[in-house]
Amino acid sequence: MKSVPANGGALGPAAREAAIQRLRATAEPGRELDILIVGGGIVGTGAALDAVTRGLDVGIVEANDWAAGTSSRSSKLIHGGLRYLEMLDFGLVKEALQERGLLLSELAPHLARPVPFLYPLTRPFLERPYVGAGIALYDAMSISSGHSRGVPFHKHLSRRGTLRAAPSLKDDAFVGSIRYYDGQVDDAKYCANLIRTAAHYGAHAVNQMAVVDFLREGERVVGAKVVNHEDGTQFNIRAKQVINATGVWTDETQAMVTERGQLKVRASKGIHLVVPRDRFQSTVGLILRTEKSVLFVIPWGRHWIIGTTDTDWHLDKAHPAASSKDIDYILDHVNKVLKRPLTREDVEGVYAGLRPLLAGENDSTAKLSREHVVAHPVPGLVVVAGGKWTTYRVMAKDAVDEATRTMDERVPPSCTETIPLLGASGYKAAWNRRNRTAEESGVHVARIEHLLNRYGSLTPEVLAIIAENPALAEPIPGADDYLQAEAVYAASHEGARHVNDVLTRRTRISIEAWDRGVSAVPVVAKLMGDVLGWSDAQRENEVRHYIARVEAERLSQQQPDDESADAARLGVEDIVPLR
Repeated sequence: MKSVPANGGALGPAAREAAIQRLRATAEPGRELDILIVGGGIVGTGAALDAVTRGLDVGIVEANDWAAGTSSRSSKLIHGGLRYLEMLDFGLVKEALQERGLLLSELAPHLARPVPFLYPLTRPFLERPYVGAGIALYDAMSISSGHSRGVPFHKHLSRRGTLRAAPSLKDDAFVGSIRYYDGQVDDAKYCANLIRTAAHYGAHAVNQMAVVDFLREGERVVGAKVVNHEDGTQFNIRAKQVINATGVWTDETQAMVTERGQLKVRASKGIHLVVPRDRFQSTVGLILRTEKSVLFVIPWGRHWIIGTTDTDWHLDKAHPAASSKDIDYILDHVNKVLKRPLTREDVEGVYAGLRPLLAGENDSTAKLSREHVVAHPVPGLVVVAGGKWTTYRVMAKDAVDEATRTMDERVPPSCTETIPLLGASGYKAAWNRRNRTAEESGVHVARIEHLLNRYGSLTPEVLAIIAENPALAEPIPGADDYLQAEAVYAASHEGARHVNDVLTRRTRISIEAWDRGVSAVPVVAKLMGDVLGWSDAQRENEVRHYIARVEAERLSQQQPDDESADAARLGVEDIVPLR
């Protein structure tokens, strides 16, 4: 273990270069890392924070952007999983509910918040006591965590009460409902904040850095060979232990080392639709049962998120495509309960993600386990796979526990249960003085509230950018919810390297704007380019690529099946930086 200085958590160009130089230096005698983490999704970034706060010297590399895969394409929920309760998977539900309370009340109150749902009842008499008992157990299990629940208790509603809460439901669709609460978070924003927190404590974090091979000494893994996508350079990173947290790519990364003792992961595709909030009236979300799984209708600011599907996926893992069949499936099921049906014209955005499920005998991905497994297939390499977004912290802890088990020196236990993310400390005080902040900054209080709910007590960093250039208080074109200063901040503090990173992950413009961010691209490219030192040709390359990506996604969503949708989406490859 080595003493590593904190860098303040800003992941700008200088911080990235400093991290690269530290990773390069591991080739020198006596300068190897304690742990190298491969994969910058929620589990990998969580493992980086877990390891670095134990006093370890930690590096983490991500081939694309932070949370570019599964971790930015979830239902945006922090939940125990009512359907897992019905499957009698009590351990998973209790663990997830404990983590839900921790996230909402202590770790990230600025990013996570309670969200109400109706569980509709369709049959009189027997269904209410059965479902009510399940939801009461759900609430009771969350109390035993030792942390604040973070959400209110459930409440039974009559048919009239149900329609009062959700006037756009068909009058005869339900006999009543039960209102309960879960948590909600912007998954990609959380992940970006998580890796910044790890960097704040001293982790060396680099995105756009892919592992092309593992380093071996006999049977032991002693590091990885990486390529920097930005300049094409390759170098070796040496570490005492490597943690593979690559989600749906687990099979491929394991295969670089060994074929024996492998964890097997199956990819399950889930798609979501985004529609304007005014398309139907409801003060709460909905959870609807389908013949295959459950369908969530989730409040999301000025929008609804509706999903998800659960189907096997064997095609391109980097860009899973939503087909016309997927979209129709969701519209058909939600329209069964709405007075005014939704149509394709109501859909603002569509996104598809892949769940990394532990493979089993079952043909249906809907029935595969959401439990996680940690394995040590060869000395020096730990693999973590499976699990669910809500329990990322437990997965990260278990992976680091396994990695440190064979280290010579004594390593302290995990302490991430007590480590708030950057922006959490002081958030409530910042929220209480939001009117004064608005007066002092000259930014409308509604904008201040928006910033506080995205950056917490780090909001003054964004306001400092506006103070330096007041024009950046203007909204991004075609996306009134976001300020131009946020695009600058994404590049200077949050590790964004491409326009796509800002429009799809640091903000949600790509799914919330009717044009999916096309009108925003030139402005965002200019703002980012000023921070990252882009030439005019680089800016034009970014704009051209993003527009082509949007067109390819729209085309894929018109295709009848997975194969044709995948082919359409693959018409545009990942952006290649100009060198």
